[in-house]
Amino acid sequence: MNRPIRAMMIGAHPDDCDIRCGGLALKYARAGHQVKFLSLVDGRGGHHEMSPEDVAARRLKETQAVARLAGIEYDVWDIFDCELTADIETRKRLVRAIREFNPDIIFCCRPNDYHPDHRNASLLVQDASYLLIVPNFCPDAPAMKKLPVILHFYDGFKNPPFEAEVAVDIDDVIEDKYRMLACHESQVFEWLPYTLGTLDTVPEDPDARFEWLRQPRLPEDGQIDESILQSKQIGVVSEYREAIPAIKYRKKLIERYGERGKSIRFAEVFSVSEYGAPLTEEAERELLPF
Repeated sequence: MNRPIRAMMIGAHPDDCDIRCGGLALKYARAGHQVKFLSLVDGRGGHHEMSPEDVAARRLKETQAVARLAGIEYDVWDIFDCELTADIETRKRLVRAIREFNPDIIFCCRPNDYHPDHRNASLLVQDASYLLIVPNFCPDAPAMKKLPVILHFYDGFKNPPFEAEVAVDIDDVIEDKYRMLACHESQVFEWLPYTLGTLDTVPEDPDARFEWLRQPRLPEDGQIDESILQSKQIGVVSEYREAIPAIKYRKKLIERYGERGKSIRFAEVFSVSEYGAPLTEEAERELLPF
């Protein structure tokens, strides 16, 4: 591919893309490619003390801090948190947004998920996918010439279980991925600990907070008891949690990286959506050159 890759990550909420593919986004941006994060809702539901309006305004600021840090574009729509629906008007809005960015590859969540916003975000991408090349749908926005590849973020849901088809090493960007996540202060240091009952363990000091965010830390040799990975006490974005994809899909990493794949500690993994263009071997080499 002679031009920069255009990668679009679509999440329901501010921080969805950061958690599921922040490492890959950093790799794209540092290689000179164009990356856009899109949050379909404003995140106003994500706090236990602040008003919805204040939360939405704060979370927008957090996304722009991520954008500056990572060198990406980060858009947040004005749809209310917890109220995203896969209706016609939102489908049209998404088709227009995707056409405007004109991505080569799109990343989104799968349609089976605990959160209705996540499910509907996935359905919206699914419903928009073929329409991206239909000129008479949203004729005010020029149709794309070809479908983009669409990949799904990793998740742990079991009905149906996630099947990893692509695994990308993010060891070289894990420090900055955590810096991205730490930008979402209202979430990782307040709301999510509140939902887990661990808010009283969050330190006040910024350096201590950043260390707390990663706890428990992964041993340097990467050897952890896989039974621990099923615990709900390991934090939403702890190093143990971030290590799960590399541990579960070690074979995929070895297929991609050879002997080095055996020692990769952190990875982001994806499945291929059948609604986008096929991810051929050639397309994978071009669109995921890492």
